[in-house]
Amino acid sequence: MDASKSIVIKQLSKSYDKHVLALDQVGFEVEKGELFGLIGPDGAGKTSLIRILCSLLKPDSGMATLEGWDVVKDYRKIRSNIGYMPGRFSLYQDLSVEENLRFFATIFGTSIQSNYDLIKDIYIQIEPFKKRKAGKLSGGMKQKLALSCALIHRPKVLLLDEPTTGVDAVSRQEFWEMLKQLKEKGITILVSTPYMDEASMCERVALIDNGKILDIASPQQIIDKFDKHLLAVKSEKTYQLINDLRQFENTHSAFPFGEFVHLASKQAIAENDLTEYLQKRGHKDVIIHTIGADIEDCFMDLMTLDR
Repeated sequence: MDASKSIVIKQLSKSYDKHVLALDQVGFEVEKGELFGLIGPDGAGKTSLIRILCSLLKPDSGMATLEGWDVVKDYRKIRSNIGYMPGRFSLYQDLSVEENLRFFATIFGTSIQSNYDLIKDIYIQIEPFKKRKAGKLSGGMKQKLALSCALIHRPKVLLLDEPTTGVDAVSRQEFWEMLKQLKEKGITILVSTPYMDEASMCERVALIDNGKILDIASPQQIIDKFDKHLLAVKSEKTYQLINDLRQFENTHSAFPFGEFVHLASKQAIAENDLTEYLQKRGHKDVIIHTIGADIEDCFMDLMTLDR
């Protein structure tokens, strides 16, 4: 067993009702002390994978270990040494902030005082509200409380399932800053998210779709491998624009990105030729400019190739 690896996953598969394949031969490794992202849309298999790593689900085939412990055979060890934050807020809403934290510390045979140094920077932000019931907290405060409870026993590995879903942009940024600080303390962090922009916060990411890993690398390495020419195109008729762009010669793919459509092509496209083509099809006020790819462009390209 490689001592530098905190999480090892090999050929992991999981199906539901024998018809829904949630994970299909998934495999990757996470280094000790690494901040690793599992990036993909809803239904990609992220939650199934994290629940298997938490020993809450059994895989149909394959294997996975955390800190050398097998997720099936050594589930007691794993549950004592991981911190888990599920996608939905799952703390006791009728208990206060302080009561929730004390409860989870007691479950793990420790106390708030014993590990306060680990959660201090996080908990200090909600400590003024320690008597408030958890159900009355804002989304960002609930997030900080849940993270504090997941850390109170000083886990070796932190598993976070879409922790920033439904949280405002400022709280999302604060949360990722907290994760970076925790990484500096030697905790291995595996975090899943559907937000492609959060990939840049991770040291490495695994892009996942339909239960399959599309690529694993640092965010910049994934972007550097993008080999298409990319244009951002806008007109008043967005739906028609997508269809017309997909019929244009040399088009590899065309997907909506906000108010623009990103057109990827294997060969460079002259903007004048594209403008003329679109105008003939009734598009007015056409805007076109060349752009660089980001993680979401890379994900859409890989998804297209996979399908």
